[in-house]
Amino acid sequence: MKVPEEVISALREEDDFLIASHIHPEADALGSQIALASALEAMGKSTALYNRDGVPELYGFLPGGEKVLTSIPQDTSGLTLILLDCNTPERAALEGHQFKRSVVIDHHETESYFGDVRWIVPSSAATGLLVFELLKEMGATITPAMAINLYTAIAVDTGAFRYMNTTPEVLRAAADLAEAGATPGAIAEDLYESWSSPRFKLLCMTLGTLEIYDRTAIVAITEEMFKKTGTSAADTEEFSNFPRMIKDIAVAVFMRELPEGGWKVSLRSKGEHNVARVAMRFEGGGHKNAAGCTVQGDLPTAKRKLTEAIREIL
Repeated sequence: MKVPEEVISALREEDDFLIASHIHPEADALGSQIALASALEAMGKSTALYNRDGVPELYGFLPGGEKVLTSIPQDTSGLTLILLDCNTPERAALEGHQFKRSVVIDHHETESYFGDVRWIVPSSAATGLLVFELLKEMGATITPAMAINLYTAIAVDTGAFRYMNTTPEVLRAAADLAEAGATPGAIAEDLYESWSSPRFKLLCMTLGTLEIYDRTAIVAITEEMFKKTGTSAADTEEFSNFPRMIKDIAVAVFMRELPEGGWKVSLRSKGEHNVARVAMRFEGGGHKNAAGCTVQGDLPTAKRKLTEAIREIL
C-alpha cells in the first residue's frame, strides 16, 4: 500500500498535533490514535490525544490509553489536526474549532471533502493498517506498546480475522506486529473473554429481543434494559455482530435507544449486501459490510423504516 507523500510531508513539517477520532470510539480509532502519537513523540513532536467519549472500559488494556483526553484547549488555531477513522469534524465533536492544518486518515466508504491533506482508502481493512504502513514508511520504530494498539485496531475491524476484509496484507501486518511485541492470545482474552457480569446479562436480554424479517435479523436495547443491568452504551461493543452469526441472515441490525429519543443503529452484512447505502438513507455512513446511522420514531416505526430500506439492497 503506497502512502501519499503529502501525508508524510505534513507529519514531518509540523510540530504540534491534536490527534482525534470519532465519538463512541472502538479499537481501530483508539489504537490508531495512541500508536501514531507515540511515533510522533519519538520524533520530537508535541501531541495531544482527544476523544469526546474517552476510552471505554473494554479497551482499558490498551497501553497509553490514559493519554486520551475528553476535552481540548479553547484555542486550537496553532495545532495541526490529525483526524483518524472518520473524515468530518462533526463526527469527532470538533465543530467550530479552527486548526493550522488538517490531515485526514480514514478507511470509510462514505467521505467528505474536509482536510487539507486526505488519505482515505475504503478498501483498507482498518485505519490501524493505514497507520502501520505510514509508520513503516516514515522509518518509525514500532515499540511493543504501539504494536499492541495497532494489532488490536486491525483485529477488531476484521472480526478477529474472520471477516472478508482479512486479506494477505492484513495477516502479514498482524504477523509483523506480533513480532514487534503484540501478544495475540492476551489481546484476544482482553477483548472477548473479560466481560463483566452486567454486560453479559445485557447481551442475554438483547438476544431475547431477536426478530427475523426475511434475511434480516434485528435486536434492540432500550434505556430500561440499561437501568436493569446497570450498564451503559459502552457495554454494547460487538453486540451488533451476534445476529450476523445466524447462517441464513444477510443483514444484522442492532438498535440502541437514545436518551434524547430515536435509535442509534449499527448495520452488519455478509457478502455483497451494501449496508452503507442503507445508512446513507438516514444520513449515516460507513463501509459496505458495516455501517451506522440514527433513525427516529418509536421502536416499531424505526424497525419498519429500516426493513423497508434493507429490502432494497437484498
